[in-house]
Amino acid sequence: MSERALRGTRLGATSYETDRGIDLAPRQTVEYACTNGHRFEVPFSVEAEIPTVWECRFCGSEALLLNGDEPEEKKAKPARTHWDMLMERRTREELEEVLAERLAVLRSGRMNIAVHPRDSRKSA
Repeated sequence: MSERALRGTRLGATSYETDRGIDLAPRQTVEYACTNGHRFEVPFSVEAEIPTVWECRFCGSEALLLNGDEPEEKKAKPARTHWDMLMERRTREELEEVLAERLAVLRSGRMNIAVHPRDSRKSA
């Protein structure tokens, strides 16, 4: 009998409590606008720190806080190149020495340089 009584009530999905006699936390409504012209409001607690950027409800792009400060630009690290990483591991003198050694090996003919099959057809 009790199984039939609970069937179809979406148990756990719906609260049967009411808001009567409950004091809600004080709130403030903040307005955002995205680059596509959408404007929308988001409720926050009075005590909450208001973010300057919020995702637009309509298009998903970045929306900025109206009547607020511009978001701070994050300092981006400059991209490290292969040369930068090489210079972290070796000094310029060490690199000159390695280069001289490799050039000596190439000039002596001790190193067998493989020729790509397509390159050999062109010369024939």
